This record gives sequence, C-alpha cells and structure tokens, in this order.
Amino acid sequence: MKVLILGAGVIGTASAYYLAKAGHEVTVVERQPAAGLETSYGNAGEVSPGYSAPWAGPGVPLKAIKWLMMKHSPLAIRPSLDPHMWRWVTQMLMNCTTKRYEINKGRMLRLAEYSRDCLQELRADTGIHYDERTQGTMQLFRNQQQLEGSATDTAILQRYDVPYEVLDKAACLAIEPALANVQEKFVGALRLPGDETGDCFKFTQNLAKLAEELGVKFQYGVSIQRILKEGDQITGVQTSAGTMTADRYVLALGSYSPILLRELGIKIPVYPIKGYSITVPITDAQRAPESTVMDETYKVAITRLGDRIRVGGTAEITGYNLDLRKDRRDTLEHSVSDLFPGGGDVSKAEFWSGLRPMTPDGTPVVGPTPFRNLFLNTGHGTLGWTMAAGSGRLIADIVSGKRAEIATQGLFMDRYGSINRPIIVTKELQS
Repeated sequence: MKVLILGAGVIGTASAYYLAKAGHEVTVVERQPAAGLETSYGNAGEVSPGYSAPWAGPGVPLKAIKWLMMKHSPLAIRPSLDPHMWRWVTQMLMNCTTKRYEINKGRMLRLAEYSRDCLQELRADTGIHYDERTQGTMQLFRNQQQLEGSATDTAILQRYDVPYEVLDKAACLAIEPALANVQEKFVGALRLPGDETGDCFKFTQNLAKLAEELGVKFQYGVSIQRILKEGDQITGVQTSAGTMTADRYVLALGSYSPILLRELGIKIPVYPIKGYSITVPITDAQRAPESTVMDETYKVAITRLGDRIRVGGTAEITGYNLDLRKDRRDTLEHSVSDLFPGGGDVSKAEFWSGLRPMTPDGTPVVGPTPFRNLFLNTGHGTLGWTMAAGSGRLIADIVSGKRAEIATQGLFMDRYGSINRPIIVTKELQS
C-alpha cells in the first residue's frame, strides 16, 4: 500500500519508519531541505513520560496571572484578533478542572509510556544514537512552598505507578554534583528516574536515514499547497512539485495541520504555542548538568546534550510568529547561569524558537478522520519528542488496519465531535 506522509518532523519521520517496517511504500513530503528542521530542531531534549500532564489543570488560571507579573515570566500572551487563538484559550480554560485533568493526564500518560517502551526497543534494534542519556530528570525547587506543593504531583505519579524520588539537598547533589556551587539556591527536588534525554534533531535525522534504508522516499524542499478530496476520499495532495497521490495519507504538520484541515471541513483545536531555547557550548563539564534539571520557578529545562547544554522553556501565545525576543533569551540565560554558573558560555549560545502544536486538553490527535484514507498524527504540544516513537508506531498500526497495542480511547479527533462531522472508525480500531 502506498502511503504519503505530510511533514518530516520527529512525528512524521517516526510515522514513516514504522509504516515502512509494516511493509508499506512510503513517501514523505517536507518543505525544509532536511528532516527535523522546525519544531523538532531545538526543543528542550527531554523524553519525559513521567511529566506527561496537560497544561490545563486546577489552579492554572491563577498561576498564569502570577506568572505574567514575573520579570522572567514562563508565560507571555500577545493578544491578537485571531479568533482561533481565543477559541483555543477558552477551550483550555474549560479543561482546568480536576475531572478533566485526570482524564487528560491518563490519556497522555498512556501514550507517553508506550512511546518510551517503543523508543527503548527501537534503540536496542537499531543502535540509533542521538546524545541520549538515561539518567532521569530532576524538577528543582527553589523554595519550601514548591517542595511541599509537589505532594499533589507525587500523589498522581503514585496513582499511575510512575517511579519517583523526593530528594533533599544532599540527594540532589549526589545526582547533579554541579549544583554544589549554588546549593543555597534550592531546597530539594522531585526526580523521575525512568525519564530520558536526547537531541531530538539528531534522532530525527538518524531515524530518517534508517527509514530510507527501509525504502522510504523523502521529498525535501517541496511545499504543500492543498489536499484534494472527492466525497469521503482524499484523491491527492497538491504541492510545489505537482500533485502527489497515494492509497493512504498521514498528516503530521504540527501547528500547521489545522490550516490544511479547515479546507476539508475538519476543525481540530490545535494552536501554536511558541517556545524558545538556547544551546550553549560546555566550557567546564564539572559545572554542567549531568542530565535534565527543570527549574520549577521559571519552568525552564536545562539539559546535557553531549558537549552542549540545551536550555528550553517559556510559553508564548502569539500565533505563527517566530521572532526571537530578547526578553525570552534573558529568561533562559538567567536560569542556566544562576544554577550552573561557569558550565557553559552563554555568549556563544544558539538562540532558537519553535511552535508547539498544542491542544487545549493536552492530548495529541492520533488516528482516523471523516475521510476514509486520511489520518492525523499531530497536536503533541511540548511532548512531541516524548511521544514520537509511540505515536509513529500507533499510526502505523491504525493505517495498516491492525489492532493497536494500547487503548486508543480519547486519542482520536472524535473527542472534539461537537465541532466535527461524525468520524469513520471501525470497531477494530476502537478497541
């Protein structure tokens, strides 16, 4: 069966790999000159199923107001007249309840843990390398209130059987020795030993090579103009290189997915939430992090990637704007310099921004659509790297008509049924 995948970020590339493994003839269309050059390029580097939780939760609206008043705020809102922005914000606020949080977190954790298992299996099978480290991640608390507040998180982790450790200062230093230089600046941490780290861009590039060895064809430098339809079938994709056809189509365009879908009459609430990162060359390895340290105060992740430190974070609601703002860089530089002074040379940092494709409930949209041969793999938000392998394998099973290895309830677009036509889903795929 011929499958055409739209997008060669980490999600589209993983989809291509697993579909090729399933025996299909796969082509990937990508506007960039190589795989993984947009949102997958400079993310924080965490593979963190343990932190798979929706942004929308009880108390978040009040926290957001406090964040907006901070000098180094983890959140920025740039209001516009875009109705899609305000519709998304409204839907997110509607998910800020205890009941919705529990439902959404359960869905996200199910896919994230499956993805971790898929990634470990992929690594064992192929020997793929991407500056990977399997030393867990640490959420660092600068004050006692944050440490005591983590009890809510640990209760949820315990409910879902996610391994965790609550660390005092001495235990933090045993795991991240460089923090000894600033031990007066924190009181403790929450550690998730099962989480991993790695360079998502390197992973995507190397996985694309593995996919090519399986016969996948990547068409780079080709822009997608529109999806062609007839009845409940997709008949082709109009591109800058002409119209491309296949038996099945997988849309994995991240934040740009809803733009093409609207022309088909499909409305999914995926909206771009801008994030930033700096990549800092290490100058003194003894003063650099060993794995990932998440600065709870500024919501910034500081990750060791080989001979570099990746510092990623902040959330900016500003539409499809990729401008690099100095105030965002200042926040990232402040966090890494405050916790790991002398570890890297921030004056030589690469500054980057990307658009996270967020859904208001946090859960991605993976599965079929009202068109019998069109499938979605999008909306992963900040967890595209964490969920990539599992999402790719899941969509490969769904496109192949196989029973998925995990429950798919709540992952399909029919959870937004009030704004979409009834979805065509076979009973086999629903189980």
